[in-house]
Amino acid sequence: MTALDTLLQGGLRRAATQDPYLDIAAVGKQFGTFVALKDVSLRVQEGEFISFLGPSGCGKTTLLRAIAGLDPATTGVIRQAGRDITGLPPAARDFGIVFQSYALFPNFSVADNIAYGLRGPAWPAKRVKARVAELLDLVGLAEHALKYPAQLSGGQQQRVALARALAPEPGLLLLDEPLSALDAIVRLHLRQEIRDLQRRLGVTTIMVTHDQEEAMAVSDRILVMSRGHVQQIGTPEEVYRSPATAFVASFVGRSSAFDAVVQAAPGSITAHGVTLQAEAARGLLYGTTLRAFVRPEDVRLGVAAAGLPGAVPMTVTHLEFLGPTCRLSLERGAFRLEADLPPDQVRDAGALPGAEVLAAVPPDRIMVFPADE
Repeated sequence: MTALDTLLQGGLRRAATQDPYLDIAAVGKQFGTFVALKDVSLRVQEGEFISFLGPSGCGKTTLLRAIAGLDPATTGVIRQAGRDITGLPPAARDFGIVFQSYALFPNFSVADNIAYGLRGPAWPAKRVKARVAELLDLVGLAEHALKYPAQLSGGQQQRVALARALAPEPGLLLLDEPLSALDAIVRLHLRQEIRDLQRRLGVTTIMVTHDQEEAMAVSDRILVMSRGHVQQIGTPEEVYRSPATAFVASFVGRSSAFDAVVQAAPGSITAHGVTLQAEAARGLLYGTTLRAFVRPEDVRLGVAAAGLPGAVPMTVTHLEFLGPTCRLSLERGAFRLEADLPPDQVRDAGALPGAEVLAAVPPDRIMVFPADE
């Protein structure tokens, strides 16, 4: 862990002892007999960027809509800035929201779309004009103020939607799959823009996404969900390197997964006839069945594997060149691993398709979970 990571995590631990800005306590949601959310709890500190991550149908959007009051929670309590908002209608809550479809008014100009929510005695015409100009400049669309949504690119429309959500100066910003409709290059650029903007404004932000890379790139913490349950809440590094469940290990990032059995020697497991050393298996009973996971970047080949316990010859069955890395498929009978290595290391190890190379995994890099989890 870098010094910066230590500093950031220390700051988050200190923040966790303070009163949260958003407190979600034992929230549940049912649609008839279908349970969409069950006993979800989360404490969000002011200024945090939290992502709800999970596959389609896991409940992440339902949780976001419960926070917004669009689909009120069936059970539990939601507090924002110390105020119980569980039963309040959306208009009485303090948030701005950006939908997946942007939901811009096609017959309104960019400036009018941004100004739409700025009404009432708190927003006289002069203040509205100044706020719209400020936001247009903030999202880099000042020269497009008089255009209509149909005249803008997808990325520009998303910036308008973001500016409109931020216009009333909400305490909470909700993002519902905000980048899913954009192509890969625009999505990559805009996600960093959103994160930079969030940091500058200090607005507490919750984003729903199914994109693991997106969540890890922008979030202070990630809430991983499956079938209406919270699987893990942690920093991007925590959910990637120390997954709490087999689901998190399989869903977040790439990994090779295989069944294994604990052997008599401490920390020793076997998988399809191959014996490996796994620190996480120490203390487990002999004969215990496990589900094990290995990240592809943790596999060592050739000389790098020679000094590790459990090194075993494996055959390279496939190789993909991905620019900065090569992805290799390795087999020894029914035992299979994926390995990601720089091209020069692949050449040095002679790891071409059909070749046999020595492969190993450091004992502290093998993740294990109960087989029935």
